[in-house]
Amino acid sequence: MGITFSSGFLAGSVSSYNFASPSKEIQWLGSVFTGIICCVIVYRLTAIFSSLLFMGYSKLNNAQKIEWNNRGFSTFHALFASFTSFYLLMLSDIFNDDSTEKLVVNRSSTFSNSVLGISIGYFLTDLAMILWRFPALGGLEYVLHHGLSMFSIIQALLSGQGQIYILMVLFSESTTPFVNLRWYLDISGLKSSKLYIWNGVALFFGWLIARILLFIFFFIHMWTHFDEVKEIFPFGFYSLLVVPPVLAMMNVFWFWKIAKGMVKTLSKAKHSK
Repeated sequence: MGITFSSGFLAGSVSSYNFASPSKEIQWLGSVFTGIICCVIVYRLTAIFSSLLFMGYSKLNNAQKIEWNNRGFSTFHALFASFTSFYLLMLSDIFNDDSTEKLVVNRSSTFSNSVLGISIGYFLTDLAMILWRFPALGGLEYVLHHGLSMFSIIQALLSGQGQIYILMVLFSESTTPFVNLRWYLDISGLKSSKLYIWNGVALFFGWLIARILLFIFFFIHMWTHFDEVKEIFPFGFYSLLVVPPVLAMMNVFWFWKIAKGMVKTLSKAKHSK
């Protein structure tokens, strides 16, 4: 029996699209657990290799080591999510206009479902750590970000609808390695290094492309395909109208902070010459 939602506000539910099946449900759960297991493995490998390769790691306190390792699997997921999203959106023919008779909002594949499931596993693991160490690993804005992300991904996975938009948002994770490298360099006492400066510049332009300009394209695509977007089940449709704008506003807020930080860093570097 497929996963069903009988709550009143989910009228026109996921189950009405006959997307869920026992085999798919097993695949989804397997993907989620794969994501969780990968996070645990990368967390432990980050600790092992960091202790062997970075002399400064042993000097960190326990809280700093936990965040160091946490950012290890955060970087791993960011690379996985951005590369797989790019492949599905740009290189595969799933979402090409002429590739299938299905509406673009109804397209999915076994691979795209697996990617979403693994990402749910990551967000669950990271959110659990954030709440466990709260607020050391991130404040309420991170809880909101992860909560909204999981909420949206789960809907797209269970319904098979709107995955093109979820993958666009997942591609924005491509900025995370720059954020994490910035923290690594800072905690290692390399804030005045050239690598820190160039990473800050890369973060600025990466954020501009992946989290500002991409979201503008996201909304333009929704507008030009709005007749198809309206075919998404009701709760998913209204979620699509609400969640991305909230994430976009958060991205703009963080972009403003990144821009100010970059200007400050470049000014210091210029005066130190």
